[in-house]
Amino acid sequence: MQEISVFPLLETDRLLLRQVTKEDASSLLNYLSDKEVMKFVGLEPFKSIDDALDEISWYQSIVKKKTGIRWGITLKGQGEVIGSCGFLNYVSQHYRSEIGVELSKDYWGKGIASEAFEAVITYGFEQMNLQRIEALIEPPNIRSQKLADKHGFIREGLLRNYEFTCGKFDDLYMYSLLIQDFHKNNKD
Repeated sequence: MQEISVFPLLETDRLLLRQVTKEDASSLLNYLSDKEVMKFVGLEPFKSIDDALDEISWYQSIVKKKTGIRWGITLKGQGEVIGSCGFLNYVSQHYRSEIGVELSKDYWGKGIASEAFEAVITYGFEQMNLQRIEALIEPPNIRSQKLADKHGFIREGLLRNYEFTCGKFDDLYMYSLLIQDFHKNNKD
């Protein structure tokens, strides 16, 4: 990942994906304190503004360390962050990264996560020169599996007891999208 001097803005028909700042902490707390939103994130629901500020610090640290980038999802014309999407665990020597997304429950079922996901995937292949994008998804997380399927990801297998989060071991499905799949899917 190159040095980011200016945080990239991603624009879609309805969305503006932008850098999250400490001024967005209350917006993050609003949706990251929801048990349903956090069910498959691997973190306990946020309880305080400090939890949200810690999350924003993490977003900033992954950019600084060149291990990822996370955008705040906003509706055009409205400044409030309603979710986030981005890359983590970027491995430059292997041209791969993981992708993740979460969205306020108020906006589920409206195609917003899909629109943000598509913009971030495109950025990853076209600007970061990725060969492979991975999505690690818990088996009960049907919404995320459908999102990955919709964008051409292939389920490669089950990683048993892959993560220890919230006091338990979680199995995760490994999904991937390769650049050639992305180009093929966008020609159809």
